Amino acid sequence: MRITLVVNGRDHPLDVEPRRVLADVLREDCHLTGTHLGCEMGVCGACTVLVDGEAVRSCLMLAVQCDGRPIRTVEGLAAPDGRPHPLQEAFSAERALQCGFCTPGWLMSAAGALESDPAVADDPERLAALLGSNLCRCTGYEPIRRAVLRAAARPRSEPPA
Repeated sequence: MRITLVVNGRDHPLDVEPRRVLADVLREDCHLTGTHLGCEMGVCGACTVLVDGEAVRSCLMLAVQCDGRPIRTVEGLAAPDGRPHPLQEAFSAERALQCGFCTPGWLMSAAGALESDPAVADDPERLAALLGSNLCRCTGYEPIRRAVLRAAARPRSEPPA
């Protein structure tokens, strides 16, 4: 099936089998390997990307479902000039990554939540629900929580460091 994925603002015209999942197409056909595959069952969150601004598990979504829709991967998180996104800076500052395997999914889940509703960081229950949606074996989650809060606290007009 002929589709066009619009990934990080760039068109990717592709011929794909209708049964292929978005994660595989992003990694293998678009050569964007920042989207990681962990459980391949939608549980771990390592494959999270934004589709139409909403966080989705790309291991559960068919690529054909995304034809013409805007997709944002971790490669598209930084500013066009290469400056890190506030979440990337906060994850580094708070040491919210260790092995790094789950980090792209965390960044995209948090970016989707904070961009659609920055107040999520002000509500401990909603923040806990957001943070409970991804798995990490290394950090103990507290540094990730601090990083999300740090990024959310930064004024939107403040440029990255």
